[in-house]
Amino acid sequence: MGTVIMHSVVSVDGFIADKNDDVGPLHDWYFSGDTPITGDADPEYDHSGAGSPFKVSRASAEYVRPAWEAIGTTVMGRHLFDLVNGWEGRPPAGDHVVVVSHRPKPEGWHPEASYHFVDSVTAAIDKAQELAGDRVIAVNAGEVGGRILAAGLVDEVAMDVVPVVFGSGKRYFGGIDGQLLLEDPHVVVQGERVLHLSYKVRR
Repeated sequence: MGTVIMHSVVSVDGFIADKNDDVGPLHDWYFSGDTPITGDADPEYDHSGAGSPFKVSRASAEYVRPAWEAIGTTVMGRHLFDLVNGWEGRPPAGDHVVVVSHRPKPEGWHPEASYHFVDSVTAAIDKAQELAGDRVIAVNAGEVGGRILAAGLVDEVAMDVVPVVFGSGKRYFGGIDGQLLLEDPHVVVQGERVLHLSYKVRR
């Protein structure tokens, strides 16, 4: 079974976007370095809309490259799917995407893409495990990610912490209620304008 890792870029006060879904400077570090994440500097590999591939600091690239290469399936909520239009059927990492939604896939939307729509977080992880095999399942943080974490289905929490304070907005852990203990971070990588952290969930 693949490791389930909840992940997102996050402000130092715990927000993944403002109340209008604007990420502000949270993703600037993806495009401010000199080292391509993909290794081949493929200009097609661009989901920023800026016309350039992801380029980060060398320290971030050494962390992000293997992390992305390990991903087999991404789990996301319908809200994020709608915001980014499912990355037009080309997720930044991995071969498959599972969307938690009570609505079906839009009719005629990228039939060639391996996107699967399910109506519960448990079904999402089951489907993701089936698709990923022993590869990593990446769960996008936010409301759906928080629900998956609260259900005890997340193995690790990974955060790319950017030095900005939002004050309010969309929380990394969504509306999770109650306390959950994490282990000490087993990954601490200082990039440029980002700190990469990863914690195992204490069982």
